[in-house]
Amino acid sequence: MKELKIKDIKRIVVIGAGLMGSQIAELMARFGKYRVTLVDIKDEFVKKGISGIEERTEKFFVAKGKMTPEERKEILSLIGGATDMDKAAATADFVLEAATENIGIKKDLFHRVDQSAPEHVIFASNTSYLSITEIASAANRPDRFVGMHFFNPVGVMKLVEIVKGARTSENTVEVTSALAKILQKEPVPCQDSFGFLANRAYIALRMEAVQMLWERVAPPAEIDKALKLGYNLPMGPLELGDMGGSWSLYASSEEDRIRELGEKGRLHPLLRLMARAGYTGGAGKKGIYDFYTEVLSKW
Repeated sequence: MKELKIKDIKRIVVIGAGLMGSQIAELMARFGKYRVTLVDIKDEFVKKGISGIEERTEKFFVAKGKMTPEERKEILSLIGGATDMDKAAATADFVLEAATENIGIKKDLFHRVDQSAPEHVIFASNTSYLSITEIASAANRPDRFVGMHFFNPVGVMKLVEIVKGARTSENTVEVTSALAKILQKEPVPCQDSFGFLANRAYIALRMEAVQMLWERVAPPAEIDKALKLGYNLPMGPLELGDMGGSWSLYASSEEDRIRELGEKGRLHPLLRLMARAGYTGGAGKKGIYDFYTEVLSKW
């Protein structure tokens, strides 16, 4: 099978028009000048993703003099939308999935696009912790499957983890790393491991912050303040967990963590209690700060 070169990539398909997918599509068009198709299961989701790109490029670039209206128009002209994933994949050189963190959904997606995508295509998943090797097993070309994990906000965060599955070829890693550099990111290759590099280490930091709260060492705001000032973090691990809804993700992925990490993957009792009480974090939902104020501090 002919090896793909970075110069061969002309058309990119991004599956998943949510916040991460739309940001990645925007980056592909802005820095790579690639023709990008943003795919989702409903037209309303696709339109919302493209609308988000239009708003961000106007608000953060044109309005601040970092991009001309003409440059914005060129970027937007490179991005299209679709709900027919099979048709979109048929002309792709690179397919990146940014769907929900559910391994069954991801495997189903790649099993489908494997049937229609060209022989030379590279498949990439933006999963933040799921096994690249297992997802790749849904396709008939695991050597052309890789993790390409961007961090939110995509336009700001420099790191992209390039995750090698058990059968990922060196050519696939090289091309994907080269693509990350074109997007003005810093690619960091690693082997397939639960949580990969940054998230795995950060989970340990966050869990220690949770433990300190459980022991009443300090309130959540003080724990976050110490870590922000002591380690130059833009946000503390507890407030970031509240904002992103990480507590819900931790609660739902306990079995995966235990399978991969053993006992240290078990859910902390404070997070188990929070999840049962509905304090999961995320947009419009209460999280660990509220749980401390309303429940834990009164015990």
